[in-house]
Amino acid sequence: MRSTPRGCSAPDPVSDSSSPRRWLFVLTILVGSFLLFLVQPMVARMVLPKLGGAPAVWNSAMLVYQALLLGGYAYAHWLGRFTVRRQATIHLALFLVAALWLPIGIAEIAPPAPGQEALWVPLLLLASIGPVFFVVSAQAPLMQRWFAADARAGDPYYLYAASNLGSFAGLISYPALVEPAMPLAAQSWGWTAGYALLVLLVAGTAAARWRGAAEAHADDAGEPRPTLRRQLHWLLIAAVPSGLMLSTTTHLTTDIVAMPLLWVLPLGLYLLSFVIAFSRLQRATQIVTLLAPVVLLSVGGLGLLSSGGGSMTVALASLAMLFVIAVALHGYLYHLRPGAQHLTLFYLIMSAGGVLGGLFAALFAPLIFDWVYEHPLLILAAAMLLPLPALFPWDKWLGLEDKTARAVTVLLVAVAAFGAWHMVDDWTGRVDKAVTVWGIAIFVIGMLVIGWRWAFVSVLALLMIGVGGWDTIQESFTGARVRSYFGVYTVTDYPESNQRRLAHGTTLHGLQRTDAAHRRDPTTYYGHQSGVGLTLDKVEALAGPNASVGIVGLGAGTLACYRKPGQRWTIFEIDPVMVEIARDPSKFTFLSDCAGDTPIVIGDARLQIAQQPAGRFDVIVIDAFSSDAIPLHLLTREAIGIYARAMKPDGILLIHISNRFFGLEPVLAEEARARGWTAAIRMDPGPIGDEYGDLTGSNWVALTATPERMNELTGGIRPRKDAMDPDAWVPLEARPGFTRWTDDYASTLPVLIWKNIIGGRDE
Repeated sequence: MRSTPRGCSAPDPVSDSSSPRRWLFVLTILVGSFLLFLVQPMVARMVLPKLGGAPAVWNSAMLVYQALLLGGYAYAHWLGRFTVRRQATIHLALFLVAALWLPIGIAEIAPPAPGQEALWVPLLLLASIGPVFFVVSAQAPLMQRWFAADARAGDPYYLYAASNLGSFAGLISYPALVEPAMPLAAQSWGWTAGYALLVLLVAGTAAARWRGAAEAHADDAGEPRPTLRRQLHWLLIAAVPSGLMLSTTTHLTTDIVAMPLLWVLPLGLYLLSFVIAFSRLQRATQIVTLLAPVVLLSVGGLGLLSSGGGSMTVALASLAMLFVIAVALHGYLYHLRPGAQHLTLFYLIMSAGGVLGGLFAALFAPLIFDWVYEHPLLILAAAMLLPLPALFPWDKWLGLEDKTARAVTVLLVAVAAFGAWHMVDDWTGRVDKAVTVWGIAIFVIGMLVIGWRWAFVSVLALLMIGVGGWDTIQESFTGARVRSYFGVYTVTDYPESNQRRLAHGTTLHGLQRTDAAHRRDPTTYYGHQSGVGLTLDKVEALAGPNASVGIVGLGAGTLACYRKPGQRWTIFEIDPVMVEIARDPSKFTFLSDCAGDTPIVIGDARLQIAQQPAGRFDVIVIDAFSSDAIPLHLLTREAIGIYARAMKPDGILLIHISNRFFGLEPVLAEEARARGWTAAIRMDPGPIGDEYGDLTGSNWVALTATPERMNELTGGIRPRKDAMDPDAWVPLEARPGFTRWTDDYASTLPVLIWKNIIGGRDE
């Protein structure tokens, strides 16, 4: 790869070292980028109480950030028509106007109607931080342009590496340092102080170039404007890593947890790729580019696999693939960069590509596809755009003519197609010996045809289809799978065990026996020995025949068959698609068999329960996990206060906390202690004595303001050593010094089960 863009000469060592205020421009770019990407997870955390932590919320937020970034880059490009002095005057004035939106906070707008979340989230974010984000986002291209206005400054593009280094630092520091240490109010004021510092730094850079009447681009003044074809090439190269970053985020946050710690990993790697690609470490970029096709084959070959996707190994491999592709494509962008005269145009189109990828992955794909097909499509798009230097130039080694080499390549692709057909025929839902042998053969063929783009893309697609991809595609034509703003749901029949299962991502979300004698039996986490089963079986004895029960989280509707005549139930469900699934007798019959007239309130449970009359419910059941994403905004002091208001004085609050990656007992133990409530946990072992294999272990926490009611429910809280005994309720395990979760402060790091995060699991 060339080291300097066409028409932009390498900086002379003498003039480079004497360039005025170089450190000031670097510092300004670092601070601006740090603030820009610190505010993203901070605002996402602020919005949790209003809508929750669904992966799509973060993707919608990312789309807004990309759009604002595009606006900032367009503004910087527009400013380029003026002298630096006038640019600085306009820019500093805009900084002062945007300061009216400080300190950072969430705008007060009406909550979304059901199904309108995809539009409401962008509107909320634009109203909350739009002007501030817009003006700060202009820093990277604008400071580079001002830097290049001095003839001695040299190549400004390396400053983009500094920009993304600041972005990466801001992003990673939020979950690691800021969120665990500071409440939201302090975070907001701290960010405001950083904004004030940035204004001073921008004023300083303006002063450093104030005497320059016009920008100096002597070296590239004669370079023509890039052609439309070249600009379109930039656009597509920038779009693929952006879209792939969001599709990888969807995978991680659906099957692990929707929280800033994992939201920021794909985005952080995406930003880090710019640091490497736009730095002077071109050897590292070349090595990554050489390895990228191999990574695409080994990891991207799993791109259509819809079973086993929750494996931590697959998740980490997906992150590695994202990073490699992003470095290779962004390195290619750096290679294609124009001279400094067209710098802001280059960044404007690159930003537009980011928005294009974001629109596809965050907005259009959930509307078009019933599964996350955007992920494999973006992998194939990367294969179409990547530089593909031949890893094994066997045609040269063998001295073959081009015509002969093409014929051999066609034959190799035909063998790969034959192998993929055998893999489809042998596929049983898991990788067995036959699939492994053919998979390795296709992988080797892919390595051999890297130098022929059409062949490489074809072999990669064949590998995807062979490794479970055909099953994924076929399921789209059965009507068994549906996608909403909140996730991908699949209903699958298992005739050999008389079961029908509802999966959200790769997590079991509901199960019903299909034989008539047992189809009303509670299953999975809701068996009669579970905490919720023990509680709902006793509701009539505890609160009388007209007991009022609130259920948060519908799932397949399993809990409905605990309802007895005379009881008044209300179900709260955020996803209208889930309601359609549970109400469809051709899918699940819990509701139609047992509680067809039960009112279902659609919307975020916290907001909807806040609108209920005070003292309405005898029991409230919180079962709102989305895959393994914890409903953080439903477990804070303010949320529990909303439930307490809606319950009768002696009411029971029951919360489901089964989770692979978080131990949530300390959260509720501290909440109970702070309120003076009594709390106990039922740790149901699940499958022991399960005749039909349809029960799973579960952890349910009961909280009540009256010890007498807890004794009536539990028959007396037993010692912790009896936790696995049938019907035993035991004390919650508190953690000394644990900080109570509030809307203003809630860190998930202290309750992470690190051994499960590292070790993962296989479905």
